[in-house]
Amino acid sequence: MPYATTNPFTGELVKTFPDATDSEVEKAIAKAHETFLSWKQTSFAERGAILQKAADLLRAEETELAGLLTLEMGKIVSEAKAEVELSARILEYYVENAEALLAPQNLPVLNAAEGKAKIVHEPLGVLLAVEPWNFPYYQIARILAPQLSAGNTVLLKHASNVPQSAAAFEGLMRRAGLPQGGFTNLYATRSQIELILNDPRVQGVALTGSEEAGSSVAAIAGKALKKSTLELGGADAFVVLKDADLKKTVDWAVFGRHWNGGQVCCSSKRIIIADEIYDVFLDSYTKGVAALKAGDPADPDTTLAPLSSQAAADKVKDMIRKAVDLGATATTVGPKVPNRGAFVQPTILTDMSEDNPARHWEFFGPVSMVFKAKDEDDAVRIANDSPFGLGGSVFTADTRHGEEVANRISSGMVFVNHPTMVKADLPFGGIRRSGYGRELTGLGLKEFVNHKLVDVVDIDAEF
Repeated sequence: MPYATTNPFTGELVKTFPDATDSEVEKAIAKAHETFLSWKQTSFAERGAILQKAADLLRAEETELAGLLTLEMGKIVSEAKAEVELSARILEYYVENAEALLAPQNLPVLNAAEGKAKIVHEPLGVLLAVEPWNFPYYQIARILAPQLSAGNTVLLKHASNVPQSAAAFEGLMRRAGLPQGGFTNLYATRSQIELILNDPRVQGVALTGSEEAGSSVAAIAGKALKKSTLELGGADAFVVLKDADLKKTVDWAVFGRHWNGGQVCCSSKRIIIADEIYDVFLDSYTKGVAALKAGDPADPDTTLAPLSSQAAADKVKDMIRKAVDLGATATTVGPKVPNRGAFVQPTILTDMSEDNPARHWEFFGPVSMVFKAKDEDDAVRIANDSPFGLGGSVFTADTRHGEEVANRISSGMVFVNHPTMVKADLPFGGIRRSGYGRELTGLGLKEFVNHKLVDVVDIDAEF
């Protein structure tokens, strides 16, 4: 798809951008490698000063930057500003913690007389980041902050519908003092991803996106013997036990499923309710969803955003129709959404039988799959009956027991009494078809470093 800003609320094509040429890609790789050779020699203090300046700029320019998110992918104002702040916090996390997290690690040895051993963490080089449109700044920050802190440099191939957001972040990093080549936004084509990964100066790729994109890029990286991390889709389970606080849990369920227009890989897509409270919970949840207000995402009163594009909205509507054809019951909820804009009417899917393949799909929009669990074991079984394994949550008045149930859920993240959340100081990632590798914290920081063994033997040691 061509790089273009199209307002998802009005359908207006605002601005287009030309694809990068092969020559421009080659020059970008060369500059990123040249910069890496000097950047890897900088101190943590120098790197941190630049990241802190970038965080300060994010906050100072919050309104303008958030406005680009609303314009390009339809994010409501409050969530757009929250994303800018989250991105700033991620940068600051590494300002404060990168040096300690990358400190050399002394290894215990069986015989101290034979010498001393340690692991040092060295940057690999130029990395490619392939990122999606649903969180344009956050997706950049969570790969850029740790990898710059580690001493790597980054090339970005962002989603084609958020070109101005991508360019804005590159410009912000340059104004923060990052040298040219430290972070480069490229309007690269899909075919150029292979060109980039086959270049010997590029050492790895981090991708967040669809299963199809992840499989394709991972195959290219694997053939080139390059490291890859994949953050893909999800269908998080939202397990409601019989003793859960009804009002708080319903409120979290409505938020957990519908924030960012329901276009979140770790949103609460499968709501699993204990039989004893199923009817009352579903009734309250339906009323909560009905209270959402769809409208202009630039209006502060709007609480339900349009989807990122008309094509995305059409895809979700088609998936609903197919799920119903396969036996599900679809209940539309709330006032009719506007005719103008890429909206999808909030929908609750029930009667998702064991043989309905739709129960294993990811609905990337305001669609809730609701399941009744006979008992706790059945709730865990339903939660684990998914090809995905990103996040999940358990709601109960007994937090100790909630942790026990969380330990039985097979996924990369599980929260007790909160939907899967995204924070600057928590790791993010999944298993199975949700991908591999981790972003953020020390885990993300060390994904693209050489964990090098240095073993020192005294010259006088016996031969």
